[in-house]
Amino acid sequence: MTSHHLSLRDALLALAIVFVWGTNFVVIRLGLDALPPLFFATLRFGFVLLPAVFFLKRPRVDWGNMALYGLSVGAGQFGLLFIAMKGMISPGLASLVIQMQVFFTIGISLWRADARGTAAAEKLGGHHLAGFALALAGMGVIAANSGSHDGHGTTLPGLVLVLLAGLGWAISNQAAREAAQDARRRGEPLNMLAYVVWAGFFALPALLALSLVMEGPAAIAAGLSRATAVSWAAVLWQSAGNTMFGYSCWAILLARYPAATIAPLSLLVPVFGFGASALLLGEPLPFWKIAATLLIMGGLAVNILWQRRPRAALRPSA
Repeated sequence: MTSHHLSLRDALLALAIVFVWGTNFVVIRLGLDALPPLFFATLRFGFVLLPAVFFLKRPRVDWGNMALYGLSVGAGQFGLLFIAMKGMISPGLASLVIQMQVFFTIGISLWRADARGTAAAEKLGGHHLAGFALALAGMGVIAANSGSHDGHGTTLPGLVLVLLAGLGWAISNQAAREAAQDARRRGEPLNMLAYVVWAGFFALPALLALSLVMEGPAAIAAGLSRATAVSWAAVLWQSAGNTMFGYSCWAILLARYPAATIAPLSLLVPVFGFGASALLLGEPLPFWKIAATLLIMGGLAVNILWQRRPRAALRPSA
């Protein structure tokens, strides 16, 4: 039976993942100072694929599922996110807006559960809906105050691109979850790191083709000539930390727990995103950003803590 409550070990793992993902928005911004967005994303998945693909056996996953994951997380999530963060949205706000993936993930999960005949395992409780309402209120505060032109706000194209990036993230979440569930039904574990790495065979060529068409060889060459040690460190952080660690472990959590339990945890990403952007890039944190963060944190608390205390009394002693 699928548990709805995180173990201490998995809660700490989730916290480490969202810390990496939150601070990653500052890393992206630093990398974009030199590299074109789509080529930056290409390098990210190039370092994910190579040399790890030579050491990790291809997982027993349908090629269609792996292609869906690679394209949605590659061109869908990071291609669009990197374009938006090239002057169209601040790192802190990007870390918040992309959290719409929470709602996309749960909606897609419910739709797929119904299609696969497993709807009984995917249910929303009233506390989930109340938590999502609080989180949406926090996002509304951000949206209402994001029209400033001081370099720390967002544009309409930036918002749309990041929302679409969130949809790409949600699609990749579901693809990874179904791959893990299918492997479990066969009685074998799925190596999530191998899954993420091999999906690079689809993410990498798609991003490279888009970069060549939309940015052009001249812009790519200019970006490589401007690249510094900070630029390459950003690429390595993207590949090793954000993708290989973050996404493979996130997929493991999605395989162990319902989407309604795991997806809201990513609402912590903006906390780290705003904090890192304020400390390292000087992004201001006025009262409205703090208020929005508190609303989002309140929604997260309602989602993951609502039933913990009653159940604790029933836990057997060791």
